[in-house]
Amino acid sequence: MKRVMKGLLATVAFMVLALGGAFALAQSKAMGRLDKTWQAHTIELPVPFPLSEAELAALRAEKSAALGVDAGADDVLAGVDLTAVATQRALERGKHLLESRYGCFECHGTDLGGGTMMDAPPVGRFFGPNLTSGKGGVVSKYTVADWDRIVRHGIKPDGKGTVMPSVDFLSMSDQELSDIITSVRARPPVDREQPRPEFGPVGLLLMAKGDINVSAELVDHQRAHEQLPPEVASKEFGHHLAQVCTGCHGPALKGGPIAGGDPSWPPSADLSTKALAGWTYEDFKRALTEGKRKDGTELKAPMSFITKYGVKYTDAELKALWSYLQTVSG
Repeated sequence: MKRVMKGLLATVAFMVLALGGAFALAQSKAMGRLDKTWQAHTIELPVPFPLSEAELAALRAEKSAALGVDAGADDVLAGVDLTAVATQRALERGKHLLESRYGCFECHGTDLGGGTMMDAPPVGRFFGPNLTSGKGGVVSKYTVADWDRIVRHGIKPDGKGTVMPSVDFLSMSDQELSDIITSVRARPPVDREQPRPEFGPVGLLLMAKGDINVSAELVDHQRAHEQLPPEVASKEFGHHLAQVCTGCHGPALKGGPIAGGDPSWPPSADLSTKALAGWTYEDFKRALTEGKRKDGTELKAPMSFITKYGVKYTDAELKALWSYLQTVSG
């Protein structure tokens, strides 16, 4: 009997050591991904973005009509604070981007003072940083290049990668990034110090396996960004909008397990034409704005809370996105 017990204890001890070794290896691999440093191009862009030639022409025509003078008069815009006009327009565009297409409030809170991304201790506890100028804010010293690296490259100022879903923002133009910076900087300060992110044992294993994305690994850090977004009426605009869907639905929009998502989330849906056969634009609009499938059943998380952003989409944006999905082959 003693010999059997010794054998069992030895087996248990071996298993404990083996598991401990495997976990240590996974932890080392996971932290190696997070501790790797990356180099990205350095860019500069104006904040706010200046008025375009078309905007200046429209403003000149508006001012001329108000003054009753020829639109070609050299001094028709004399005394107009063009920077103030550009700032106001950037604030309006940036507000729309924050509240709808880029869903920034979901991670950073509606006041941008920080929010909870995930609170599932076995996987981890992750918190969106405070983006305001208040106590605990992390971007007060950010340069434009820092903003570009963290948002569109997934690289923190110290050069390390982050789990921020920057793959969703690869198509973000310089103007859109500038508009977001303008809007964030104008927000009231919020005093809130966010806890540091913590990976649980399951999260470390998922990170080691590559089931949690480190955005910096997925980005071409030398690729130039578009200066302006596509025209709303263009066919490229829908593709531009669909980039924010790829983080959950995959680069080909075919759906599947959501990398780094909450364990309770179901796999994301296939958005190809084959999967959406029989859907109409109204069905699609109802899904994004009301959280209901074609059959009337409720969408599950995370799509169930995406609707609060979908309702802020303009009709032109919804139609452009739907039109693009009609081109995604099954």
